[in-house]
Amino acid sequence: MQTVHLSNHRFDVSARWVRWICIFLITLTLIAAMFFAQTIYQAIAIITLALCLALVTRWILRISQVDYTLTASHFQQHFAKGGWVVKWTNISRIGICDYQRADGWNQPLPWIGIRLKSYAPYLDSICPRLASDILMNQRALLYLGAQQHRKPLAFEDIILDSEPFVDETGTVYKGLLAMLANRMRYQREFFGYDVFISAADLDRSEEEFVGLTRRYLAAAEPDQ
Repeated sequence: MQTVHLSNHRFDVSARWVRWICIFLITLTLIAAMFFAQTIYQAIAIITLALCLALVTRWILRISQVDYTLTASHFQQHFAKGGWVVKWTNISRIGICDYQRADGWNQPLPWIGIRLKSYAPYLDSICPRLASDILMNQRALLYLGAQQHRKPLAFEDIILDSEPFVDETGTVYKGLLAMLANRMRYQREFFGYDVFISAADLDRSEEEFVGLTRRYLAAAEPDQ
């Protein structure tokens, strides 16, 4: 399988049309400074303001960008604060997360779920800053799962469960990684998956993304 790079942003700063837009905006800023500024200080203020707006826009685009790398051997997700990587051989299944309503019907949720065979490679590849973000950003999903399984009273106990986590090899994880591992354990009980990808972070529909990753999963060769 060929290596594929995906991103939730279609905005490529190296594209030719982006460079032309930048040139146009720079020219527009200089014209505004020349014709509307009555003093040199006003001209400097206009140029400085335009520069600040450009930098803030670039920063917002950068921190909201989520990238994915799919190779023949592994799957990666990249954020501004870090990322994680797992081998296809460590993934047992990938699917769209769903929620069972009170009337018995299953309602799809805007989350892609990944069920792992072992937590250790995932925990070893993720940085504490990203682990903290995941714990915060997926609280609503955890609450929904607790409600579905009639465990609302235990929610405060499981949302930040910091009990040391021991994997199948005897490795002990503490702190943020232990909290993340315990969260994964609860999410597996609620939804059947360990790692979740928000549909808002995709460049395509959930069905298309799941179909693509499943093709890579099916083509993955077992570890020697």
